[in-house]
Amino acid sequence: MRLFSGAYYLALSAIILFALSAPLAAQGVDAAMLLHPPSGSWPGYHGDYSGERHSHLTQITPANVEDLGLAWAFQTDQSADLKSSPLVVDGVMYFTVPDNVWAVDALSGHEIWHYTYPPNGGSHIGNRGVGMYKEWLYFMSPDGHLVSLNAKDGTVRWIVEVVDYTKGYWTSMAPLIVGNHVLVGVSGDFDNLRGFLRSVDPKTGKTQWEWDSTPPPGTPHRTTGGTTWMTGTYDPSLNLVFWGTGNPTPVLTGATRPGDDLYTCSIVALNPDTGQLAWAFQASPHDTHDWDAVETPVLVDGNFNGKPRKMLMQTSRNGYFFVLDRTNGKSLLTIPYGPVNWSLGVDRQGRPIPNPEKEPAPDGRIVAPDEGGLTNYRSPSFDPKTGLFIVDAHPSYGIYFSKPADGTYGWSGADYGVWGKGVLEAIDYQTGKIRWSHPLGPDGSGAGVLTTDSEITFTGDAMGNVLALDTRSGKTLWHAGTGAPMQTSPITYELDGHQYVVTGSGGVVFAWALPQSQTLTSRKSVKP
Repeated sequence: MRLFSGAYYLALSAIILFALSAPLAAQGVDAAMLLHPPSGSWPGYHGDYSGERHSHLTQITPANVEDLGLAWAFQTDQSADLKSSPLVVDGVMYFTVPDNVWAVDALSGHEIWHYTYPPNGGSHIGNRGVGMYKEWLYFMSPDGHLVSLNAKDGTVRWIVEVVDYTKGYWTSMAPLIVGNHVLVGVSGDFDNLRGFLRSVDPKTGKTQWEWDSTPPPGTPHRTTGGTTWMTGTYDPSLNLVFWGTGNPTPVLTGATRPGDDLYTCSIVALNPDTGQLAWAFQASPHDTHDWDAVETPVLVDGNFNGKPRKMLMQTSRNGYFFVLDRTNGKSLLTIPYGPVNWSLGVDRQGRPIPNPEKEPAPDGRIVAPDEGGLTNYRSPSFDPKTGLFIVDAHPSYGIYFSKPADGTYGWSGADYGVWGKGVLEAIDYQTGKIRWSHPLGPDGSGAGVLTTDSEITFTGDAMGNVLALDTRSGKTLWHAGTGAPMQTSPITYELDGHQYVVTGSGGVVFAWALPQSQTLTSRKSVKP
């Protein structure tokens, strides 16, 4: 990594002094910004509504990426790792760890304000960020509350309870804003918990509608689980939101829940104004391996087998890559993207067929992938220019046990990892073939993926390195050590003519940029 010149640091110091004397005021986020984010912003969890996590910025190129250096770093001083995907609106960056929200100057890394939620007994497993509607931020607390904050100063407008954490729920997702709806999901892996997605009024905090992924109490032969703990995506032309749901419970035994266990381990399409279900596709019917299907439902418009399609793509935790027609949920392609041995094939609907011989047993069953899945919550990216779907994958095997002594409640067994590794995979969405793979280290990485129009892919490895790869080949173009593995998904934005790439490792947010002299040259070379 090349260091910046003294002139660059003098210029940066001047910027920081200006920021200290003139705090920035956040402007509002509207539907137009979420549909087509300006170059200087990243206004939603995925950047825009599609979930592609692809940027049209091109200042950082394969030719100059080796000169990337650290523009600024922000230390949260928290023991919890960053899992947040930051928002950037009007030069202000917002990010979280459990119980905490920060607003910092996206140009200098200077803190503008910091909000701390009151001490609570909720699960502090992580927090993935905030949603923004006009001048307001929306933050999920570990103990099941939705908090509305003033984006300019971090003051509280209201706090409403979404779930009762004493029953085993928790909340960690970044809310999705669609029109005048704040969409929030829930987490939890205990018996008798109902999964649901809720729409909340952004002004009052009152519930507008609620869709149940599992039946309410009192339903005969009731399935529980199906939690909705990752942020979905939205297609305004269809007026549908797309969401993934979690595993059924009890987790490793299906004896008390025969059948497919709808709508667990599914991708669902809902009307955001009413909560009405348009269609559902079940990625793992009758799951007994804890393979939530909450991974990002990525929305892509393009040709498939020579025909224009509105597609939805997901690399699911169960090891399958799905391509669906998102207008109706019909399967276009179902294919493994790594070692998978738990199914008997694929049915006519494109759903994997579970093999009963691979269900957990008292003497153990070797299953691929392991309980962590072939991927997990980390965000993939889709590059429309190359047609590559790029995902942080985890080829792995585990041994699953059922334990009769545990009964048919809770986990109802145990699982142990046998072998696994981390690789970044580039999948050709037309065929499902792996075009290239890049090793990320033992046991895998927790980092998400970002691609850009200049054909660079940003991610992280298991050793705490930030990586820039050639999108077409997977070749390493640049890397920098951070001291801790990434658990975040990179974002990028442009301010004052400089493109920034932001990553998080441990408790530190890092902003990377080219030296000022190079960005000036890059700007001069752009034709009007």
